[in-house]
Amino acid sequence: MILRKLSIINYRNIPTATLTLSPKMNCLIGNNGAGKTNVLDVIYYLSFCRSAHNPIDSQVIRHDQDFFVIEGDYTTENGEPEVVYCGMKRGTKKHFKRNKKEYKRLSEHIGLIPIVVVSPADTLLIEGGSEERRKLMDMVISQYDHGYIEALNRYGKALQQRNSLLKMEPAPDPEMLSIWEEVMAAEGETIYAKRDAFVRELVPVFQDYYGTISSNKEEVGLKYISHCQRGPLLDVIRRDRHKDLAVGYSLHGVHRDDLEFSLGGHQMKREGSQGQNKTFVIALKLAQFEFLKRTSSKTTPLLLLDDIFDKLDAGRVEQIVRLVAGKEFGQIFITDTNRDHLESILSDNSFDYKIFFVDNGEIVERDK
Repeated sequence: MILRKLSIINYRNIPTATLTLSPKMNCLIGNNGAGKTNVLDVIYYLSFCRSAHNPIDSQVIRHDQDFFVIEGDYTTENGEPEVVYCGMKRGTKKHFKRNKKEYKRLSEHIGLIPIVVVSPADTLLIEGGSEERRKLMDMVISQYDHGYIEALNRYGKALQQRNSLLKMEPAPDPEMLSIWEEVMAAEGETIYAKRDAFVRELVPVFQDYYGTISSNKEEVGLKYISHCQRGPLLDVIRRDRHKDLAVGYSLHGVHRDDLEFSLGGHQMKREGSQGQNKTFVIALKLAQFEFLKRTSSKTTPLLLLDDIFDKLDAGRVEQIVRLVAGKEFGQIFITDTNRDHLESILSDNSFDYKIFFVDNGEIVERDK
């Protein structure tokens, strides 16, 4: 998928912008807070029907304005045009359209335009709790498997109902608990199988990318941890029901799944330097890209690299740029504060690129 043209009105700090984009590499240069990340957020919104940074749609509307409009003109792998539009006025629901036809369910749109985002917030994958790592799996799998989204929704509803019962005084009806436990177990086993298959395929690709970026200086690992690995999930949930009743919430299930990251056989969180942590996350995201490319209707995802070069040495930066500029990758969007740094790398390569300067929401394309 290629984003040919991007139109923005009143999105965050961007009053209005119309960008004609390179099919290969697009670089957004500007100081922190200038609006570079907001451009990437528009691209994210057009893929996921929401902002990556704020779950409240009305809060992406520019201050003192009453509406926002964003639109992307795309070309598919087969050369077919796709136009995706979203508009919203304050106090009303948003309108999300594909080729001028509004969606009845926004979930139908997820996966049409697969994307992979690498950003400073990704350090939470290593430093944060297990919820961040589950989100990682869920975001990738949901882009190519709509059944997975539905299973997540059914599991989430059953978990919520069971947790409500666990908080009841006096103790809830055991039969009611059993009903929701059966739903959790059935949907949880489905979620586990899809996550497990995803991780198994992802690991060798991730390790190859890490080796390339680091010049094979370190050895990394990735392991999936789940209560489903202890036996049938229904048995695992019911085995400790008395503990759940004591604490008032569900201690077991796929909502507690995790990914274990390692460097040289030790926990990444304890061993990794800032540069190694960043290399780990970037390699992980590039592996996701390759996975999505193979699974998401054979569509090449868009790759969004937001301020990723900080804390990396020059050798690793150049390796990353050379990697993503290769034929395996499609259209790329890069933000950076250092114009000279990025231009020096771009000038040594023959691929097509465009540079845009961003200042206080104003975006200007620079002539080469």
